[in-house]
Amino acid sequence: MKKQNLTTTIIAALGAVACAAPALAQTPTAAYLTDTRNVVAKSGFGLCWRTSAWTPAAALAECDPDLTKAAPAAAAPAAAAAAKKCDFTVTLQSDELFTFNKAALTGAAQKRLDSDVVAKLGSCASVSMIMITGHTDRLGSQAYNQKLSEKRADAVKAYLLKKGVPADTVDTMGAGKTQPAQGVKCDDSLPRQKLIACLAPSRRVVVEVKGSAK
Repeated sequence: MKKQNLTTTIIAALGAVACAAPALAQTPTAAYLTDTRNVVAKSGFGLCWRTSAWTPAAALAECDPDLTKAAPAAAAPAAAAAAKKCDFTVTLQSDELFTFNKAALTGAAQKRLDSDVVAKLGSCASVSMIMITGHTDRLGSQAYNQKLSEKRADAVKAYLLKKGVPADTVDTMGAGKTQPAQGVKCDDSLPRQKLIACLAPSRRVVVEVKGSAK
């Protein structure tokens, strides 16, 4: 009887470990934005947002399945190469896009969107997703910058929709001040106007497009 109880206990323990393994494999890391529950945040398209700490080695299967799945067979790369993509990313940065503390598109930003986004969309056979992410510099509270970054992303979306881009392909996100521009180091002791100018690269909007080429 004791031997049977021990065997049952071992089987139950192994079952619990097996059930827990998938959950552990998907544990969020600093490589992705997470919500207050420490769950990876996703857009309406089911996409995750990478942080500046992201590397291919930190990829999660639920966010970057192409980086975590097993290597394809030898013939697969040739087949994949035959399918042409229409993927590109455009970053509108500094005061080219928005003046400090503002969410209204400048004339320069509109021209850049026309030439680098709208025109390129015309070369795509189809577009599956356009992700627009707004960013701010570090001045001000997180709550304030979060709303400002969302307004900036929404301003770019509104302009693209006015240019005829289908609304069901566009999603937006505000990253607030959580993802400062890499390589930018600004001393907080600088006079305010110089600090604002120094932090300009962080005030940006990134437009990511995924689709298939003609």
